[in-house]
Amino acid sequence: MGLRIDTSANAEICRHAEAGYPHEVVGILAGSAAEGRVSRVMALHNERADSPANRYQVSGLAVMRGESSLEAAGLDILGYYHSHPDHPSTYSDYDRDHALPNRSYVIVSVVSARVATTQSWRLREDRSAMDEEPLVLEAPCP
Repeated sequence: MGLRIDTSANAEICRHAEAGYPHEVVGILAGSAAEGRVSRVMALHNERADSPANRYQVSGLAVMRGESSLEAAGLDILGYYHSHPDHPSTYSDYDRDHALPNRSYVIVSVVSARVATTQSWRLREDRSAMDEEPLVLEAPCP
């Protein structure tokens, strides 16, 4: 089916990724599961102190609070996004190892503080790999 990210949600992802550079940023993707459409994102704080340029960490409580807030607004949780500063928008083994099934994982490559590429990935049921899913950005980064 794929994933579609609306103009305002993608602009917010881009702003977050570029503002956080050279560190990784992370957030939640929310919208309509039936349509596969992201209409809202929630930025989370990368709590990783030892290597924020190539890893992110968010407490379970922060994720739960963010997801609960979005669900209370009538939105479905579709997945998560994070950035790869000066690295391609492909998933890493670390990303795969920490992924959940049935969620989209949007990865944004940021090079020299500007978004370069964006791809979306889904974990296989056997956790052996992630497959790229079709991604439609209604508008490119501003």
